[in-house]
Amino acid sequence: MKQSPELLAPAGSFDSVVAAVRCGADAVYLGTKAFNARRNADNFDDAALRDAIRLCRLHGVKVHITLNTLVSDAELPKAKAVIRHVCALGADVLILQDLGLARLAKQCAPDLARHASTQMSVQTAAGIALLKDLGYSRAVLPRELTRDEIAALRASTDLELELFIHGAQCMCVSGQCLMSAMLGSRSGNRGLCAQPCRLPFSADNTERYDLSLKDLSLMDRLPALADLGVDSFKIEGRMKRAEYVAAAVTNARRALEGSRDAATADALRAVFSRQGFTSGYFDNDRGSHMFGVRTKEDVTAANSKVLSALQHLYEKERADVPVDFHLTVRQNALPTLTAAARGTTVTAVGTALPQPAEKPMAPDALEARLQKCGGTAFYANHIEIDLDTGLFVAASEINALRRGALEQLTEALSAVKPLRFTDAPITAHRSAGEKSDNVCKLPPKFRLLLESPSQIPQDLTNVENLYFPLETEEKVVENVKNCPIPVGFEVPRGIFGREADVKKKLLHAKANGVSIALCETLDAVALARQCDMEIHGGWALHCFNSLTAGVLADLSVKSITLSPELTLQQANDLSAPVPRGLFAYGRLPLMLTRNCPVRNVMGCKDCGRKQSLTDRKGIRFPVRCRFGVAEVLNAHPIYLGDRMHELGEMDYLLFFFSDEPRQMVDAVLDAYRKGKPAKGKFTRGLYYRGVE
Repeated sequence: MKQSPELLAPAGSFDSVVAAVRCGADAVYLGTKAFNARRNADNFDDAALRDAIRLCRLHGVKVHITLNTLVSDAELPKAKAVIRHVCALGADVLILQDLGLARLAKQCAPDLARHASTQMSVQTAAGIALLKDLGYSRAVLPRELTRDEIAALRASTDLELELFIHGAQCMCVSGQCLMSAMLGSRSGNRGLCAQPCRLPFSADNTERYDLSLKDLSLMDRLPALADLGVDSFKIEGRMKRAEYVAAAVTNARRALEGSRDAATADALRAVFSRQGFTSGYFDNDRGSHMFGVRTKEDVTAANSKVLSALQHLYEKERADVPVDFHLTVRQNALPTLTAAARGTTVTAVGTALPQPAEKPMAPDALEARLQKCGGTAFYANHIEIDLDTGLFVAASEINALRRGALEQLTEALSAVKPLRFTDAPITAHRSAGEKSDNVCKLPPKFRLLLESPSQIPQDLTNVENLYFPLETEEKVVENVKNCPIPVGFEVPRGIFGREADVKKKLLHAKANGVSIALCETLDAVALARQCDMEIHGGWALHCFNSLTAGVLADLSVKSITLSPELTLQQANDLSAPVPRGLFAYGRLPLMLTRNCPVRNVMGCKDCGRKQSLTDRKGIRFPVRCRFGVAEVLNAHPIYLGDRMHELGEMDYLLFFFSDEPRQMVDAVLDAYRKGKPAKGKFTRGLYYRGVE
């Protein structure tokens, strides 16, 4: 018989754990006070985490711990201490984004399952195969996939697949957003997203909310998703209250059982929505109908009557643990009650000998006493009575036996069962470009990411690589055959069902002499490996610590552009076994989205690929189309030309020229060579202010 998918509920507080368990969740995911993607939730200190795990153990509910943020070198010891504590409490799963932290977890906690967070942005069969090779047991899929794309991924792997079925939906693909970090130093990759996308950003300068999507809901599609073979249905919402968790879990459970009704669905919408819900990505029906904001009506819908009704869903203990009883009543012996549940057996012994009785006890009466498990996690499943005739035992004695046995079972089933922890050292590689003190370090080389060959500068002094978007591959190959600088192609960050097309273009490029791939994601790395390309790591691989650099190097990445969320000091201190680079110039992409905000307003016909979004302050953010997805770029370019003396630890600098003409490309490169100050508006990015 096919196993039903796991129902995985969010828990930002202990009350939410209670709501999830009592409403029928199979597993919960929650965070400690550090290193999780919802650091503004209540989260769990040591005592609360222990209590939550004990409650879940009692009910047979699994506990997934979110350790799904980027971690710096300085934070790795603290992160290892969290892993040690998680092992001591016997949790089931770590959900991880950071490749280096995941490797450390594998070394320290080999018995703790590792799930690849949706923050890893993996969306292809090749990427999922790579995750399996890295030792992950599950991949959490992006929310942007269509039904057919999910089915194709399911057919490609036996790795467990987890899918969000309800909750908040970001405009940006998870793990690819820098908007909150760049605009306010609160990093989504570090668990402190300030949600600036929920503010007005409009494609027509009318203060529309063109970056605010409605919440996702696939509640009506759960049976179909189960048939697709999705292993786990995940509900978003660790920042939301326990009543929301109760409503969402109840809706999902009833949907799977075929008993979801209008009242159940209405309660879910009332407790939280943004002008309703959407299933647009799943249905392959993207557009303006997917957008919504939190209105006054949405807020007032969650009134005291609705919340009170939802509280009733979890106010009582859930009796979901079957227990088998065996009562023995013998002459001249204290009565005993054996209770067995989920492989654990306990025995309670009475305090008074059975007495002779004129009217013998009826086994049915004893059984009725044992049936009364109310207020506990148990229900009587099978009862055996072994009774000598002519004896009497007081009802209070039977009740005490039952209570004692169930208390023992409760303690045994909820007991913490520590997992093995190995105190593996946190080791990092020596930097490839590291020199001894008496050797002069050469200035970093320049690598240029260009939109077209028309931008190739006249002066190629100190330029060691040129990259172009992979979608321009055929055009570029014809125009750069005689280029004196090695050329490569940037693999798209958003592939979404076009894996075969990407691989075809890479193979065509290689056949025409272009064998370098600039890879921004694990999907790109996996596909480039399959095509035997020389892999250069891009900034969106989120190399935030030295351990991650080591993992990427082991994956045949020959050079690594470090995370733009690092400070310059952190970047200089990060060691790697391959050359390290920095995103040193250009409009840093802030968002990658599969629902183009410009197309939703004006359509593609009148776009011209030179449109922008305007925020409430009148600042314009360019939007460009890339391989069927859209990127929102920062309003101003990063500029570090007058700080070249601080960049000497880098092996190379990456320049991203989006719409700059050749003359400007030459001017920018010349300014960097000569250490000139910037002309016009610019930003230093996060290299000096860092992120929280």
